[in-house]
Amino acid sequence: MNFKDLLQLDRTLLHNSLHDWLIAVGVVLGLGLLAAVMRRQVIRRLSVLARRSERPVYSAMVKAAQATRLWLLALIALEIGGQFLELPHKADLWLERLATIAAFLQFGIWISALLDFWITRSRNRVIDTQAAGAGSLDPFSFLGRLVLWTLVLLLVLDNLGVNITALATSLGVGGIAVALAVQNILGDLFASLSIVMDKPFVIGDSIAVDSLSGTVEHIGLKTTRIRSSTGEQLIVANSDMLKARLRNYKRMQERCITFGFTVPFSTPADRLERIPGLVRGIIESVDKVRFDRAHFKDLGGSAYGFEVVYWVREPDYRLYMDSQQAINLALVRAFEKEGVQLAYPAQTLTVDAPVRLRAVAAGPGGS
Repeated sequence: MNFKDLLQLDRTLLHNSLHDWLIAVGVVLGLGLLAAVMRRQVIRRLSVLARRSERPVYSAMVKAAQATRLWLLALIALEIGGQFLELPHKADLWLERLATIAAFLQFGIWISALLDFWITRSRNRVIDTQAAGAGSLDPFSFLGRLVLWTLVLLLVLDNLGVNITALATSLGVGGIAVALAVQNILGDLFASLSIVMDKPFVIGDSIAVDSLSGTVEHIGLKTTRIRSSTGEQLIVANSDMLKARLRNYKRMQERCITFGFTVPFSTPADRLERIPGLVRGIIESVDKVRFDRAHFKDLGGSAYGFEVVYWVREPDYRLYMDSQQAINLALVRAFEKEGVQLAYPAQTLTVDAPVRLRAVAAGPGGS
C-alpha cells in the first residue's frame, strides 16, 4: 500500500472505510486530550477556590479531580469511538463491557477520594480537640470502603447481565455459613464499632480491665492494644473489652484516698483526742488536696485504729503519691513532737503459771 492508496478514504479495512477509521481514532484521541486538559484545568481552578475559601467543598472537589484516572476515561472514549464503526457483535459487546467497568470504577474512585477527604478532615479536627480519639475513625474508614466497593461490584455485575437476585440469594446462604464460621471475628468487629461510637475509652486513656491495666495504644478492628505499666504490650479482643468491668482512670476528676494508722493502747485519751485535728491540719496544708475526714475508728486488734479520707484534686497518679508522701512525713514529724508513737504489729502471749506436781510416797502395800 503506497501513499496514494492511503489517500483513498473509501478503502475498507475490517469492513469499515478508512474515513470511518479516521473519525473513530480522532474521536478517541480528541476525547482523551479533552479529558486530560479538563482534569488539569479543573484541578487548577478548584485549587485556587479552595485556598481563597474556607468551605471544604472545594478541597473535596480537588481531591476527587486528582483521583480521575485517564486510562479509565480512555476505555470509555474507545466505546464512544467504536460507535462510528461497524464492528462484530462480540467486539462491540466487549467494548461496551469495558466502558461499563471503567465508568463504575472511576465512580468508585471518586467516591473513595471524597471518603478519604472526609476521614482525613475529621481526623485532623479530632486531633485539634482530642488527639487520643484520632485512631477511632479507622473502623469507619474500613467499613465505608467495604460498602462502597461492594456496591460498585454489584452495579458492574448487574450491568454486565449477571442475575444479581440469584447471586444475592446464593451469597446469603453462603454468608450464613461464613458468618457462623467467623462469628468471633464479626463479634470483635461490631465490638470495635461499639467502642468507637460509645467511647468507653480512647487512645491514651489509662484503664484497668479485670486484672490487666495500662495505657491504650491502639483500637483496631479486632483487638485493643494496651501498654502495661511494666512495659509489655497487652492485646485484648474487643468483645472481651466490652464484657469486662472496665475502669477508666483518666476520666477521674478527683482521686479519693483512704488510709489508716494505729497507735499503741498506752496512748493517753487526751492525745487520742488531738490526733484527728492534727491530721486535718497536715492534710489541709498540702497543695491540691482536699480534706474529707479523720476519725478514731476502732478499739480492736492490737492498737487503737484511725481512718483518714482525703481527695486529690487532680487524677494524676504521681501527684497522688507525692501528696501521700508529704502527708506521711508530716505525720511522723508531728507525732514525734506530740509524743505519739505509731503502733507496730504485735501479739501478746499469756502463759499461765506452771502446775507443780508433788510426788507422794506410796506406803506399805501401796502400788
